[in-house]
Amino acid sequence: MPDTRLLTLPEAPHWILSGVLLAAAVVILGLTVQLVPGFSAGELGVDQGLSMHHVALLTGVAMALNLLFGPVVGLAAIAIIAALLLLVRRAPVNAVAFALTAGSGWVASEIFKVLVTRQRPDAALLFDPLAPESGTDSFPSGHVTFAVTLAFAVYFLARGTRWAKFAAVSGVVLAALVAWSRVYIGVHYPSDVAGSLLAGTAAVILLAGLWNRFAPLALRKASCSHFMHWSR
Repeated sequence: MPDTRLLTLPEAPHWILSGVLLAAAVVILGLTVQLVPGFSAGELGVDQGLSMHHVALLTGVAMALNLLFGPVVGLAAIAIIAALLLLVRRAPVNAVAFALTAGSGWVASEIFKVLVTRQRPDAALLFDPLAPESGTDSFPSGHVTFAVTLAFAVYFLARGTRWAKFAAVSGVVLAALVAWSRVYIGVHYPSDVAGSLLAGTAAVILLAGLWNRFAPLALRKASCSHFMHWSR
């Protein structure tokens, strides 16, 4: 029998209200740091301070995270894990739930980026810009938002097993490392990564609530259709 452990995802109390309030908090934070005079300049000092004290080992870690949690490798990782769940574990429900949960971070970050349109830190003002980027897509960080939703997705898979605690702790540590790396590299402000933690959590709360409402119904309909087809 296929593993359907992710047919029901952990659901936050009052998930619609919780998710909407978190999403509103992200927008409010983004607009506040965008519109308050001098806020970005003050935060730039943090980026500049880190830029002046780059260490080879830390730079290597930060640049590796920059690649691994970028859109190309990140989406490829989601596809590979989902394919393994589908083809090896024979668990299509888990594959779809994992992919949607992990990928929700990218969708959420893109929506908030459009709403806030914050300019990225000016690489010309950094002592050692490691991966110069420009544009009005600084808030929130897509890398960090993805790290958060990926951590949730992995934990959901491990929940109820002896790996659950390890998955939870590792997810928190990894999300924190990715958040640090974005500021260390100089492509985001501290408030960008803080907003990302909220954005990723909001995305998972809303997705889990919607999934729990519609996925079981869709599975029952699919099962009924399959049964009727083979009973003819």
